[in-house]
Amino acid sequence: MSDPRVAYFCMEYGLSHELTIYSGGLGVLAGDFMKSCGDLGAPVTGIGILWDEGYTNQTIENGAPADSYAPTRRDALVPVAAELSVTLSGEEVPLRAHRVTRYTEASLFLLEPKLDRHRWITRRLYSGGPEHRVAQEIVLGVGGVRLLRALGIETDVYHFNEGHAVFAGHELLREERAAGASFEQAWESVRKRIVFTTHTPVAAGNESHKLPLLTRCGATLGLSSRELERLGGRPYGMTVAGLRLSRKTNAVAQLHGETSRAMWRDVDGAAPIIAITNGVHPGTWQDERIRSAGTDADALWAAHRAAKQELVADIAERGGARLDADGLIVGFARRAATYKRSDLILRDPARLQKLFGAGVQLVFSGKAHPRDTEGKRIIAKIYAATKRWPRNVVFLENYDMEIGAALTRGCDVWLNNPLRPMEASGTSGMKAAMNGVLNCSILDGWWPEGCRHGVTGWRIEADHSGASTEAEIDRRDRDALLDVLENDVLPVFRGPKPRWAAMMRASIAMSAQFSTERMVREYFEKLYA
Repeated sequence: MSDPRVAYFCMEYGLSHELTIYSGGLGVLAGDFMKSCGDLGAPVTGIGILWDEGYTNQTIENGAPADSYAPTRRDALVPVAAELSVTLSGEEVPLRAHRVTRYTEASLFLLEPKLDRHRWITRRLYSGGPEHRVAQEIVLGVGGVRLLRALGIETDVYHFNEGHAVFAGHELLREERAAGASFEQAWESVRKRIVFTTHTPVAAGNESHKLPLLTRCGATLGLSSRELERLGGRPYGMTVAGLRLSRKTNAVAQLHGETSRAMWRDVDGAAPIIAITNGVHPGTWQDERIRSAGTDADALWAAHRAAKQELVADIAERGGARLDADGLIVGFARRAATYKRSDLILRDPARLQKLFGAGVQLVFSGKAHPRDTEGKRIIAKIYAATKRWPRNVVFLENYDMEIGAALTRGCDVWLNNPLRPMEASGTSGMKAAMNGVLNCSILDGWWPEGCRHGVTGWRIEADHSGASTEAEIDRRDRDALLDVLENDVLPVFRGPKPRWAAMMRASIAMSAQFSTERMVREYFEKLYA
């Protein structure tokens, strides 16, 4: 029996730092997924949006993050012959599509409006207010289904990667009802063909819209207010609708599966939630020298030293500190969301100073959403730390896939300290692991599956019993983090190098289970079948 033909809908794709149509982990995951689909020849067609300016370029000005935007490069895109449109607020909006010609062998199409007066819709990724977002999601979901029809691409399974694509379900319902089905019959029919991935417990990642806004914008496609409420509630929850429109839903790590089942247990009629742990694309993220070294300890250490020296040179070239390649370099790079607690390690200056005296160096990178004032405050605090400790703390501005690759290859240790259990997956740690960069992390996201303390990396584990406030939890986690660095990580780093190299080998071996090749196969076995 042949594999089902899948259409994969996602708001963003991180394929390369040159194609700036991604903001962070969701997009990079989708890009890695499409790359592995291409490598494996899997029958998956990707649907996304071509953003005029992509996501923010975020640099430091006067000690704080400042945003600017540049046009998206189009040299990896070719237009496709397809006539289609959507209706937005009663007006027809013609769309055109482009196929991505580099980075993946899989078919990936990006949609945008044809006419200048409609280009506000796709001007910037994750910009504008609720009406902007609904308009963008109509283009992705409704436009995506209509593109498949226009191109004659037969589809067995519609995969909504996050709630942004849920309006594709509305279009499928409209098609069924146009053929004479009742609402109940249409719902039963389309549910057999839809699967859904939920990515985050964070409220901002589980958006909702007021029903009058959906009606005004034209997202209803003939659905009554009562029918909309049955799908997504009032207000209309995109995740709730995804759960009710799909036959099966997956969380993105085993722990995230437990969190998601508890989080959505009161949604009646929801699809069962399974867990398929995310992965990363080895061809993109693993240094070829690390891959070639295999299990040879000397070759592995030499490959790591080369990547580390390149990172030190890159940091100096970018205007950062001239780090000591013989000292311990700890990396922390991810979106500056508050629950990720990027600045946690900086909150005890006295103990931090002691670590700096022992040769520890911290390299940070990350972006905050342009309207996330708290996230920007965290970045400003990290940047201030670079002025206080210029020889030991570095912040690399305008975080992107290129910086991410350099850090997950050249650091010695990869730090992650989210407020548990808010980290759904955390794929940057997987990238580090496959390069022999040892994870030091709170047991959240994927790390409970990969961690063997003192073998593949280290766990940060504090006792939270009796902690009544988030501030107290933060303090205990900070102390546990500093304890692990001081008492576990540094002694191994200072000791005989064969011990460190053995941990690198164990990390790389462990990382094999966290590839998108495994993830794609698991999707076909457990989600699409």
